[in-house]
Amino acid sequence: MIDEMVAHAREEAPNECCGLVASSNGDAVRIYRAANAEHSPVKYVVDPRDQIRIQNEIDEKGWDLGAIYHSHTRTEPFPSQTDINLARNWPDPLNVIVGVAGDDADVRAFRIVDGTVTETELDVR
Repeated sequence: MIDEMVAHAREEAPNECCGLVASSNGDAVRIYRAANAEHSPVKYVVDPRDQIRIQNEIDEKGWDLGAIYHSHTRTEPFPSQTDINLARNWPDPLNVIVGVAGDDADVRAFRIVDGTVTETELDVR
């Protein structure tokens, strides 16, 4: 699934990509690509139509929203102030940032709660 996120990030560059990750019992089960409504290299907003469609499918399958992902195409994969502000709308899921500024992708996960950023290890199996 990491490879899917990296491929999405590279395809959308120089704009940021975004999407949602469904989980079941704490394990990621599916990646959902979403359109970036901002079409921007420095900001993302999950297209509301995609958000509703994806969340409905996640709910129908009995899964949870495990993570929101987006890319950083020009900077390191660490939450910007804009990312921190957006996280207020998504307080529970992980925030996964796919860094594709260099030749090698760097994928990192964060919990962002009340403006506090804590990096979380991604358990890749």
